[in-house]
Amino acid sequence: MVTSNKSKKNLIVILLLVFICMLVLCLRLGWLQIVRGDELSGKAIEQQTRDTPIEAERGVIYDTNGKELAVSVTCYTIWVRPTDITSAKTKEKNEANIEKVTNTLSQALGMEYEEVKGLVTKEQSIVRIKKGVNKDVADTIREAKLPGVEIAEDSKRSYPLGAFASHTLGTVTDDNSGLSGLELQYNTYLSGVAGRWINYTDTSGNRLSYGEEKYYQAEDGYSLVTTLDQVIQHYTEKAIAQVMEKTSAKKVMAIVMDPKSGDILAMAQTPEFDLNDPKTPLSTKEQQALEAMSDAEKVAYWNQMWRNSLISDVYEPGSTFKLITTSIALEEGLTSMDATFNCSGSIKVAGETIHCWRSSNPHGTQSLKQAVGNSCNPVFVKLATDIGIDTFYSHLDTFGITGTTGVDFPGETTAILQSRDTAGPVGLATIGFGQGIAVTPIQLITAISSFGNDGKLMKPRIVKELKDADGNTVKEFDTEVVRQVVSQETASEMREIMEFVVAEGGGGTAAVEGYRVGGKTGTANKANEGGGGYSNDTYSSCIAMAPMDDPQVTVLVIVDSPQGVHFGSVTAAPGVQQIMSDTLRYLNISPDAQAVKEAEVEKVAVPDVVGQNISEAIGILGGASLSYDMDKAAAEQEDFIVMRQYPAAGTKVKKDSKIYLYK
Repeated sequence: MVTSNKSKKNLIVILLLVFICMLVLCLRLGWLQIVRGDELSGKAIEQQTRDTPIEAERGVIYDTNGKELAVSVTCYTIWVRPTDITSAKTKEKNEANIEKVTNTLSQALGMEYEEVKGLVTKEQSIVRIKKGVNKDVADTIREAKLPGVEIAEDSKRSYPLGAFASHTLGTVTDDNSGLSGLELQYNTYLSGVAGRWINYTDTSGNRLSYGEEKYYQAEDGYSLVTTLDQVIQHYTEKAIAQVMEKTSAKKVMAIVMDPKSGDILAMAQTPEFDLNDPKTPLSTKEQQALEAMSDAEKVAYWNQMWRNSLISDVYEPGSTFKLITTSIALEEGLTSMDATFNCSGSIKVAGETIHCWRSSNPHGTQSLKQAVGNSCNPVFVKLATDIGIDTFYSHLDTFGITGTTGVDFPGETTAILQSRDTAGPVGLATIGFGQGIAVTPIQLITAISSFGNDGKLMKPRIVKELKDADGNTVKEFDTEVVRQVVSQETASEMREIMEFVVAEGGGGTAAVEGYRVGGKTGTANKANEGGGGYSNDTYSSCIAMAPMDDPQVTVLVIVDSPQGVHFGSVTAAPGVQQIMSDTLRYLNISPDAQAVKEAEVEKVAVPDVVGQNISEAIGILGGASLSYDMDKAAAEQEDFIVMRQYPAAGTKVKKDSKIYLYK
């Protein structure tokens, strides 16, 4: 009986224990299913879900003839799933997995150990370790069979020609998003829409039967067809590199434009940078300087290195701006091709005396064409004064100088103009000959190109169409006439004046044998960076157009701070001549019959350059197919006036003969 009672008590105790355990289990189950049900369900789905991004292929950038300038190439992206790395049953095994993954990835990818470890232990379902990995490295990682590591096929930006058109094409971020240039301007079109591949697997990566797989196809980006011509771009880059070498300038810039359409055929500046490694300067000296900079200084340096100064910066155009002043005066009927002017060496404006560069030996009586060819400041002071500030500024607005051109490129800035309320007579006078005003290069070439288009101002264009992956055109960007800036008659007269400047004036070093070329050189002292006055550094430039009977090409070259001789006729004009010569022949533009006939004459008469400023003398000799020689130290002086020449004026000599100039 005693044993029976004891057994009953044991059974009751066991039953109570079972009941308590069942109660605890029920409470625990309720806690997990009800209180933490949503949280745990989410974690389960997260562990089972494989959501792999599928990158869209970025569109190609082509030149106008369909040659590839920027493409996307296959690469690989390394991803990790931290929860899969630590899904082992023991803590020791999880730590071993973390160590193995971290070591292998850091060595294969050339990354810091601590950086990789921080990524593989991140509290995220999926973490990107590195993109842009080549096939060999991806294969090495794949062969290691690392837990939680996935390799996805991807694409990265590649530029087949390296630094070619670097400031125009621009760069992308590590995520293939536009950072500068056309890559930024057209990023929405180029980038496309990324896709995703969603499926459900167990911890071993095997698909679950109840999981529904979803695949969202990536939509590749559209390709750009630009107006750039790879051949003309090459000619331009070669020419400005030579100008840079000869002048030891801070920077050399150039634009080549079709005046009839506004299409930019080439756009380049020095120094360039490799688009495939955009954060590393090409100069070893600059690389060393960059390494010593702080992170903030590096960002500022890169932004400056990538900056397209032809669109985003301004400069004082100097005498090239006299073409604008001349056209306004002609349009307003304040002067004519038959008008004459007398240069006495200076002119007074509101009590201030403005000197001609040839004040010691004034130009005397001259026609309008000769005044432009002689770059005689007093004439342009008079023209600007006669025009008046309100009318002058109104025309600047018409030429697009007071606003932006609307070119399809990021970061376009506006000109710096004196206020019409405070400029006064002296301010207007200096603007008339191209100082006291700062314009962007794209503004100047667009405005001057209107003379080659019968007075119609075109909106500059760099991209002409978008194409899909199959090569079908999905969008066209048509050429656009902004407005008529001067009459057809005035435009014709301006072409005549420009041609005279190259044929007989100071722009002769831009002449191309066998072609009718028109243009103008300019040299302007740079304003001090801190404000107040001008420095000895200059912007030396030349703008030219050809052929003048039916203009097809306009070229602008700007030399920033040339060393030694700094006149535009010596520094920039030879670059223009080289670009123009190569481009005209490449475009199969036939030489002018009369110009060819004149060029075939074996001997030419030496022009009279005594009394000319050295810049004008060089240009005149260049126009006559003659070279020059002089004392280089003297040539660097702004007041170098030719006092003697040998051979004397009128002497018949062979083309390319050297004329000796003396101060």
